[in-house]
Amino acid sequence: MRNRIAIALAGALLGVAALGGVVQATPSAGLTSTTIATGRLDEVHLAVKTGRWKVELETKGQSDVTVVENRVAPGGTFGWHSHPGPSIIVVKSGTITFYDGDDPQCAPEVVTAGKAVIDNGNHVHIGRNEGTVDVVVIVTRLLPAGAAPRVDQPDPGNCGF
Repeated sequence: MRNRIAIALAGALLGVAALGGVVQATPSAGLTSTTIATGRLDEVHLAVKTGRWKVELETKGQSDVTVVENRVAPGGTFGWHSHPGPSIIVVKSGTITFYDGDDPQCAPEVVTAGKAVIDNGNHVHIGRNEGTVDVVVIVTRLLPAGAAPRVDQPDPGNCGF
């Protein structure tokens, strides 16, 4: 009986020690996400030029395209995270502030209603509502087919919040 208790205690201690080394992801807070549409896209090889304006888009393999409406309450946050592909973000209302996990200065990128930004993907970042009204952002993601749209990440420690 003593051996079983000793083995159980040793196992519990090893489990606690293993978890102690795990860095916890930062959760979102005050965030409501609504998926508007999702579709599967075959490979794309596209180049369009209209006057001086030009766009090129090329993918290898199938992609998932997802459009999401995110609503962030005042003081709310997306939590530190990354995406395995690019996202086009349009601020529908309010003001959202983004921070990059690789920026040692933790410089804010403030984006107001009517503006759009592109998240290139594969980097750690956070979006925060530092204002007094809800922020609504419409996000269109282009991701590898079947990939998780969001990867929770630990706080990189470069910002003081």
